[in-house]
Amino acid sequence: MARATETVRRVEILGAAVDLVTAQDVMALIDQAACSGGKAVVANQNLHSLYLSRNDGEMAAFYKRADLIEIDSMPMVLWGRLMGLGTRTAHRCTYLDWRDAFWAMASAKGWRVFCLGAEPGVADEAALRLKREWPGVEIACHHGFFDQSDGSAENAAIVQQINAFRPHALLVGMGMPLQEHWIARHFESLVSGAVLSVGAAFDYEAGIQSAAPRVFGRLCLEWLYRLACDPRRLARRYLFEPWSLAPAVLADVIRYLFRRPGAPRTELPHYACPPDIAAA
Repeated sequence: MARATETVRRVEILGAAVDLVTAQDVMALIDQAACSGGKAVVANQNLHSLYLSRNDGEMAAFYKRADLIEIDSMPMVLWGRLMGLGTRTAHRCTYLDWRDAFWAMASAKGWRVFCLGAEPGVADEAALRLKREWPGVEIACHHGFFDQSDGSAENAAIVQQINAFRPHALLVGMGMPLQEHWIARHFESLVSGAVLSVGAAFDYEAGIQSAAPRVFGRLCLEWLYRLACDPRRLARRYLFEPWSLAPAVLADVIRYLFRRPGAPRTELPHYACPPDIAAA
């Protein structure tokens, strides 16, 4: 785990900005936003998001707005290491990696967490299971099947519901790119909390989907597990989309070959690690 004195570094991998953070760093940012009553956006970058962002202005705007960008891809971690960027296994950081630390903190501090996304009833089932496992946390939910068009009455009502709840954290799990679009469009209207895109988290928590064992992620095989579970939906994502990144791969190689020794790296403001997580 990273020490509280370390600085979080932002680097560029395959043409995208990412932060070299661990689960501990993510918890520090969430805790800071929750305790201060402020707002923050925690995003994820993976090969699918890189593909989508090439032709999606809203996705690109979302990542520019993000306060922290996790690496949600072992291939990106390994590629960054090969390119001399100092990435390591702990820098692969997603909901499943910080899930226990997040809910433990939320339970201990009595946080209010709003879960937005999934099919009707799924987030509610996830909330029931989470509250049994982590008593002390307060959870409100709304499914992700609503009119998300600009100016829709449903959108306005959901934002009002979230703001009335005043969450310490808002988890948005609608899959890419819907969750990123929704956050980008409505973040300024939200009054409080850390906002996190969490993909299929509610399906995992409700028992609708089976998450890949974490060892698969460390071995760079989670994509294969997911492909085997849902080949029709994920075949294009895992077998064809990565080939579109060939120009970004070439650009990284050229940058690596002709890099200037000692070139400065962009740094993010440091987020102090909460004592209870640092001791974990």
